[in-house]
Amino acid sequence: MTERIGILGAGAIGQLLCWQLRQHNPVLLGRGAAPARFEHTALDGKHHRFSPQYCPLSGAKLSDIGLLIVTVKAYQVMDAVLPLLPALPMDCSILLMHNGMGPHLELESVLEGRDLLLGTTYQGALREASAQGSWHVRHTGKGLTQIGLLRGDIELCKAKVQPLLEAIGNTAWTEDILAALWQKLAANAAINPLTAIRRCRNGELAGPEYSKTIQAIVAELVNTAAADRITLDESALLAQVYQVIALTANNFSSMHQDVAHGRKTEIDAINGFVVRRGQTLGIATPHNAAMVAKLKEISSQG
Repeated sequence: MTERIGILGAGAIGQLLCWQLRQHNPVLLGRGAAPARFEHTALDGKHHRFSPQYCPLSGAKLSDIGLLIVTVKAYQVMDAVLPLLPALPMDCSILLMHNGMGPHLELESVLEGRDLLLGTTYQGALREASAQGSWHVRHTGKGLTQIGLLRGDIELCKAKVQPLLEAIGNTAWTEDILAALWQKLAANAAINPLTAIRRCRNGELAGPEYSKTIQAIVAELVNTAAADRITLDESALLAQVYQVIALTANNFSSMHQDVAHGRKTEIDAINGFVVRRGQTLGIATPHNAAMVAKLKEISSQG
């Protein structure tokens, strides 16, 4: 079994996983040249320098990669993974770790039999400004990480992700990973677009003026998931959404940050995914559709 771990995407989560898996010597795959050094600040404020193997995608050798963890944005997955497939061994398993849902439906059909795993994490990480030539990631929050199999050999895949289960705190193998992803999607769908539209911190959404919209977004998601044969508890999901709002009250959501910095958002993989699945399955999703339309309007205005 090919055992080397590759991490595709050198953003905040990619760098955090690289630090957490450092004893397994992962290779970090990114665009551009390697930085002079990597820096990591832990939850307790302790600062570290580390030296992972970094390879620019243009010159990366992938023939010994047994597990490729994909941490790019949802809308980047296909463009990032497809060019690598000819160089990846056939026993390489792909693990998608991104916000939102959807890329797995496109990717599954082109993997030529390779195993496909899905994962989600509630860990927080932030890329911080650093000295020229350095990359600095700050671990900003604990949280559950879940990994599960979409297609492939379950025992082989469990063995491949064992280093993650051991190295990352509060990580679990999940038999029903699609349900876990829908649950995470509910929090993202309710919180991210509203904070981006209102230009506010997460905590503001605890106000009563947002309750009907949040409830409607979650209800549409639950109905769509049910039509997709995923059973979710609407009351439990709403409680989870408000728990996330409380625990991250002082944070700006990733979508808020993307809008603030003029970057493309992941709205198509979050509320947009609910809308597309609803259209396919015959479920009305007007509130989620309104979030998509408003975010695209805001983004077009710059």
